[in-house]
Amino acid sequence: MLENTLYMLPDEIASLKELLEAIIEQEVSKYNSRGIENMLISFLSEKEILEQSTVGKIGFGRLYSDKKADFEKSLEAAHLGFEDGLFRVVVNDREISEIDAPLNISENDVVTFIRLTFLAGRL
Repeated sequence: MLENTLYMLPDEIASLKELLEAIIEQEVSKYNSRGIENMLISFLSEKEILEQSTVGKIGFGRLYSDKKADFEKSLEAAHLGFEDGLFRVVVNDREISEIDAPLNISENDVVTFIRLTFLAGRL
């Protein structure tokens, strides 16, 4: 099951590079604002387990380190990942294949990030 995430984007996004920058900035900020939990005993309710199982990952959502994400390193990793073909980006039904190509994002457009994984096996 895919999960939609809403983002408030600036009006002046003109390329995939700028879109990545805006989304990564928000995600790094959200990640860095989370605190380390110091729960003595942690548990998930049955409802939480069922909700998390629909997206394929069950976890406590905690941070075990106080290390903060670095915006520049995250942005560099995203650019490199796109150039290396580790993920694809689709806006509505159109794949964006160049990071600097002109891009027109409107309200209610659906942007899909597809992470590609390599299959194990022999060459």
